[in-house]
Amino acid sequence: MNPEHAQVIALQCLGWLAGNDELCPIFLGATGGSIEDLRAQAGDTAFQSSVLEFLTMDDAWVIAFCDAHDLKYDVPLRARYAMPGGESVHWT
Repeated sequence: MNPEHAQVIALQCLGWLAGNDELCPIFLGATGGSIEDLRAQAGDTAFQSSVLEFLTMDDAWVIAFCDAHDLKYDVPLRARYAMPGGESVHWT
């Protein structure tokens, strides 16, 4: 996946997250952000990466997002790896 496509996925995730009445407050609480921060930082790749990081913490969230956007379940993690700072670390 190229970085531009990863950003599209991240923005879809942000929109989905902002519209999720149960999950959005959890994200905001974890980041210390506000709804205004979501709007202001939407174009920032570091923020987009954090959205994908948050989503991929829970399989149920990944499944719900992917089902809502007709995506394969590995797409959010692949998008995260394609974003700056998301390179996979190999310890061997």
